Amino acid sequence: MHQQRNTKQKQVIETMLKQAGRPLLPKELLSKAQESLPQLGVATVFRTLKKMVDEGTATVVCLPGDSPRYEPSGLTHHHHFKCSECECVFEVNGCPGHLDELLPKGFQLTGHEITLFGRCADCSADHS
Repeated sequence: MHQQRNTKQKQVIETMLKQAGRPLLPKELLSKAQESLPQLGVATVFRTLKKMVDEGTATVVCLPGDSPRYEPSGLTHHHHFKCSECECVFEVNGCPGHLDELLPKGFQLTGHEITLFGRCADCSADHS
């Protein structure tokens, strides 16, 4: 098994993922990265994302019934908002906390993910 080099393609993909400020679908990442590297292909994006997840530099964001998105690892605890119109996903900082109080008696909370749905600022502005 050969060791993958830190190629220009990988550097661009890592930079785009960090600069996005929100979880991206591979196709969104490909589109952004192609602005710098027009020859970049989808297979390279998928390979690089898998490598980044394996290395621990990226995290998979799985929303129910949706394709996996990716964001940099090491972010503070946060949740997500999905726009019902453009389908982009955004980070929501903060947490309501005390979710263990909602559990039935005897249940133990080991983790949680909260996804909010609605229209993002851009889509809301389009309807004004």
